[in-house]
Amino acid sequence: MTTPPMPMFDADNHYYEARDAFTRHLPREFKNRGPVWVTLENGHQRQMIRGKVDWQVPNPTYDPISKPGVLREYYKGNPNNKSFAELIRSNLEPLPAAYQDSAARLALMDEQGVDAAWLFPTTAVHYEEVLKHDIEANVAVHRAFNRWLEEDWGFANQNRIFAAPYMTLADPDEACAELDYVTDQGARVVVMRPAPITTKDGQRSPGDEVFDGFWQRVSDAGIVVVAHVGNSGYGANGYPASGGAEAALGGGRKPTNAVWKMERAICDWLSALVFDRVFERFPGVRVASVENGAVYLHDVFRQLAAVREKYQNWFQDDPVETFKQHVWINPFWEDDIDDVVEFMGTDRVLFGSDFPHMEGLEFPAQIFDEIGHLAEADQRRIVHDNAAELTGVRTLASA
Repeated sequence: MTTPPMPMFDADNHYYEARDAFTRHLPREFKNRGPVWVTLENGHQRQMIRGKVDWQVPNPTYDPISKPGVLREYYKGNPNNKSFAELIRSNLEPLPAAYQDSAARLALMDEQGVDAAWLFPTTAVHYEEVLKHDIEANVAVHRAFNRWLEEDWGFANQNRIFAAPYMTLADPDEACAELDYVTDQGARVVVMRPAPITTKDGQRSPGDEVFDGFWQRVSDAGIVVVAHVGNSGYGANGYPASGGAEAALGGGRKPTNAVWKMERAICDWLSALVFDRVFERFPGVRVASVENGAVYLHDVFRQLAAVREKYQNWFQDDPVETFKQHVWINPFWEDDIDDVVEFMGTDRVLFGSDFPHMEGLEFPAQIFDEIGHLAEADQRRIVHDNAAELTGVRTLASA
């Protein structure tokens, strides 16, 4: 399916960063403490950070680029027994304009039947882990990135493209200042990695009281905080792992324990917010988990229920119900949508195509192949209404 039967609000779209995304607005004193382009002996271009070549992104120039959805058959069970490398290398194309230009992207969204979209980084979700021990540079690089994002994509471009500024809590005061800035500039959604926060005083839970000023502002502004998959510092827990980015996506030469890191990272992060009573203390906080999947929900709810029994005097409200009230889940397109709806309810499920990434959908409308058996009203909530209501905008479909 390439044309949707109803309006769509895609809660997981991506761009590919321009070459100067991290450097255009980076102050001179941080030039050698952030990403620097280098050319290797083989002629390939990479980014170097803190004196080391960064290998997290296979081709940070993004030209050529994998076509969207080329790994769909792999995630559908790999019926033709093809490797990641075979599927990717046989489906490369020159970088399309719509992946780096907002006007071209809006035109493409019109063709795809997508009214509006949350737009997330491809590279930027990987760099905080590398920079976490240089807090000044961490803050400066991501602030510079957000200024590039504002210029090239816009935080609320025609009320259709909602590019999410990246937030690091490494310096709580600077995080509050940055949140104030982006909300003043119209941002309706921000993004961060699901990970413990490395501060000058060591690692902290995202719900630690030192971050109360940030969460109070989130609650007051009504902005959505997205925990998007990225480099959260999780690995294979000591089990041997190899294969780089392919292994992280579940497609290396052999399976490794590294494939669990998405679930471990998001489970820990969401649970920490509940355990620290962020949602009870700041009732306006709304969090969306994007591109972390949903198969972990059964275990999370079981553990939250068990913790409540052990800490009956700690929680004001049932932690499971608190989770359901304040968290929205974007499942992978291949997840069992019936299970997700059973756990979260239709009004807490978000559609995200992951377009134009290779592990996502070739066309956003292909999601109806997975959810077409649901009632039409439930489909509309998932593919449009929930994200539109969270964003607080009237889209073309609801205008």
